[in-house]
Amino acid sequence: MKDYSDEFRADAVALYESAPGATYKSIAADLGINRATRRQWVLRDRERRGIAPAAPPAGGKAPACAGQTAPVADPDERIGQLEAWVAEFEAGERKLATEWDILRKAAKYFAGEMSW
Repeated sequence: MKDYSDEFRADAVALYESAPGATYKSIAADLGINRATRRQWVLRDRERRGIAPAAPPAGGKAPACAGQTAPVADPDERIGQLEAWVAEFEAGERKLATEWDILRKAAKYFAGEMSW
C-alpha cells in the first residue's frame, strides 16, 4: 500500500475538480493510482467542504462544444453556445495548468531524491 503526501492528494483532487467530464478512472490512470483511492480522496474532500456528491453525467459524456452542434438562427442562443464553448476551453486550460503544476512538483521531488 502506497503512502501519498497530503499535497499530492490535494493536487489530484484539484485536477479532477478542474476537469469537466473527467472520470475517476481517467484521472487515476494519468496519475498512476487506483481508481477507488482516487474516488475516496474526492469524496472526502467534498465532504470536508460540505459539498454533496455530484451525480454522474448522463451517458458519461462531456457536453458538446458549439463547433459540434447545428447552426442556430437565434443570436441569443448562439451567444449562449459560444459562452459554453469558451467555458469549456477555460476549464481545459485550468486542467492543463494543474497538470503542469503537478508535473513540476513531481520533477522537483524526484530531482531532490537523486543522490548521485
